[in-house]
Amino acid sequence: MPDPGPDEVLVRTLFSAVSRGTETLVFRGGVPVSQYSLMRAPFQEGDFPAPVKYGYLNVGEVERGPADLLGRTVFCLYPHQTRYVVPAGAVTVVPDRVPAARAVLAGTVETAVNALWDAAPLIGDRVAVIGAGMVGCSVAALLARFPGVRVQLVDVDPARAAVARGLGVDFASPEEAEDGCDLVVHASATEAGLTRALELLAPEGEVIELSWYGDRRVSVPLGEFFHSRRLTVRASQVGMVSPARRSRRTFADRLALALDLLADPAFDALITGESRFEDLPSVLPRLAAGEMGALCHRIAYRDAVIDQESPGRS
Repeated sequence: MPDPGPDEVLVRTLFSAVSRGTETLVFRGGVPVSQYSLMRAPFQEGDFPAPVKYGYLNVGEVERGPADLLGRTVFCLYPHQTRYVVPAGAVTVVPDRVPAARAVLAGTVETAVNALWDAAPLIGDRVAVIGAGMVGCSVAALLARFPGVRVQLVDVDPARAAVARGLGVDFASPEEAEDGCDLVVHASATEAGLTRALELLAPEGEVIELSWYGDRRVSVPLGEFFHSRRLTVRASQVGMVSPARRSRRTFADRLALALDLLADPAFDALITGESRFEDLPSVLPRLAAGEMGALCHRIAYRDAVIDQESPGRS
């Protein structure tokens, strides 16, 4: 471990989290060659397809660094590691009212913020969010705060209904989802999910596509009512600030907003499993194989204080 320079910090990790969709795709070697440079994590070591040190949801305490950061709890887009040295500008202070164990969700909530800047929902909109993973649930949780908006979280797994209740939104299976939507946010990363998103739209409605399919090809029904209803499918991706805010918000502004939003304890519903750092080599293959159906799987480090009432560890 190098000594930090005058504009660097040494961070001791308290918690990190597995971004299940992206990290398991990386784990199985599913990053297309054309996306190798774009998919690099900010502090990734190694090159695709493998071996790589990959991850971007890390919360720790600054042990050495500038006086204004010393001893502060910070979030950083860093992989799973016990200690690390990064530029001071690469960390964001976690607000005092946000527990460190919840702050690992900051990167996911930031993705949801960017998606809603892209989607620009209006008061009274009818919205479906398809795919109750980390990103879909975060989008639904933020939409629940919009006045008069009808939000329905849609997923094939009926167990996600309990998560929806924790977030304060309705839940439905794909077959039971309400149609006539002004907006559908798609985050299931499945062909069937995207097809259903188009079916649920009202005329001139829009799908915001948050799924990343890696090296998989998907078929989309652009016949049938796609043209007659004048539907739209639009991509949203966190790698750039939404054009709707790009001239007025920086990456730092967006991340700070995400951390501030995490003061809401409703987001605890997204943390459905926890393991120790030492167990990560056996945990990640199980997540990739679907043996552990976690939303956010949190990793606790040796010095982390674990709330015994938090979601169960495995």
